[in-house]
Amino acid sequence: MYDLVLENIRLPNQERYHFIGIQNGIIAEISPYPLQGKAVIDGCGDLAMPPFVETHIHLDTAFTAGEPSWNQSGSILEGILLWNERKQTLTMEDVYGRARKALNQLMKFGVLYVRAIADISDERLVALKTLLKLKSDLQDIIYLQIIAFPQNGLLSCPENQERMLEAIKLGADGVSAVPHLERTREEGIESIQFCFSLAEKYGLFLHFFCDEIDDPQSRFIETVASLAISSGLEDKVTASHACAMAYYPDNYAAKLLDLIASSKIHIVACPLINTAMQGRYDSYPKGRGITRIKEMLQKNINVCIAHDDIMTPFYPLGNGNILQAAHMAAHAGHLTGMKELEELINMISINGAKALQINDYGIKVGNEANIITFPVDHAIDLIRLQPHCRYVIKKGRVLLHTNPMETVFYM
Repeated sequence: MYDLVLENIRLPNQERYHFIGIQNGIIAEISPYPLQGKAVIDGCGDLAMPPFVETHIHLDTAFTAGEPSWNQSGSILEGILLWNERKQTLTMEDVYGRARKALNQLMKFGVLYVRAIADISDERLVALKTLLKLKSDLQDIIYLQIIAFPQNGLLSCPENQERMLEAIKLGADGVSAVPHLERTREEGIESIQFCFSLAEKYGLFLHFFCDEIDDPQSRFIETVASLAISSGLEDKVTASHACAMAYYPDNYAAKLLDLIASSKIHIVACPLINTAMQGRYDSYPKGRGITRIKEMLQKNINVCIAHDDIMTPFYPLGNGNILQAAHMAAHAGHLTGMKELEELINMISINGAKALQINDYGIKVGNEANIITFPVDHAIDLIRLQPHCRYVIKKGRVLLHTNPMETVFYM
C-alpha cells in the first residue's frame, strides 16, 4: 500500500485514466489499473503534468509598479531609472515579502522550478542576499536558482564587477551581463567575456540579457554563442530576450541560427514584457517585440518561455500565470499549429528543465513525485483557458488545492 495514490488522472497524449502510486515522496508506480494507498486523491479526470519551469523572473522588483511613480513611456530606460530610485529603499523584509508573494503566485499556477534574477547594482546587495535566504527557507517547497545580474552594467558601473565576485562567494548559482546597455559595443563584448571567465573559474551558470533592444546592429548573441562553443560551457549558457533578432536581415539571421544551434545554448523568450515594451520607438509598422521562436524551433534550438515580470517598473501587469506568456507567444510568434501549441507547453516545462539542468524531471517511476493537475482534457486547452492548477504536489505532499471555477446559469 502506497503512502499516496493519485487516481483518475490523464497523462499527456493518453486517453485512458491512470493511477500514480507515491512512496516516500517518489513515484513508485504508474498504472492504468487502480492502486491502493493510505491516502487517495481523486484526480477528477484532470490532466497531470510535471510542474512548470520559470526560467527568467525578477522577484526583487515584483510588486513595485508605481513606486516611486509609474512608467509612463513604457520604455526600458524609464523602467531602469525608476528601479534605480526604488532600490535605494530596499530592505530584506521588503524584498522577502514581495518575492514570497510572487513565488506563491507562480506556485498557484503550477511553477515549482524558478530561475530568479537578482540585481546586484546595489552596494548592500540586499536583493541578492534576500533571495538567497528565500532559497534556503523554501528549499523543500520550490527549486530556486539565483542569478547575479548587474542591471547598471559591468563596464558602465565597474563596481558591479566586485559585487559580482561577492555574489559568487555568497552563493549565487550563476552570473549575467546586459551587453546592449553598456556604453559601447566593445564594452558589451568585454562584459560577456568577464562573465565567461567567472563561470569557467567557479563552475557557474551563465544567463545573459541579450539584445533586448529594437536595433538590428545589436548582435551580442553571436558573441555569447561563439564563446559557449570555445569555452565548452555550451548548455550551461542561456540568452534571454534576443528581441533584436526580429530586425536582423534574413540572410544574417540564417547564419546566426546555425551558430546558436551548434553552440547548444538555451534561449528564453519573454513575450509578455517584450510585446509591451519593444517597438516603442518604431513608427508603423511596429515590431512584435519577440525573437524568432518559430525559426529556432525549426533548428532544434532549446527555446523556453518565461513570465519575467510581475507588476514592476518595467511591466505593470502579470499575475504569475506562465500560461499567459505562452498564450502571448502563440499570437505574437504565429505559433498556432497543433504541434506548435504542444511545443509551447514544452517551452514552459521540458525545455526549461533542460536550461536549469534539472535531472529527475517528469512524471516517471523513480522520479520525485512533483505533479500538477489541471481540469482540462488536452494540453492545448492549457493555452486556451489558462486555468489554475487543481492540485500542486511536491515530493508527494499536496502544497495547494484550488477548486475549478464554476458558473451557474439562471436562464
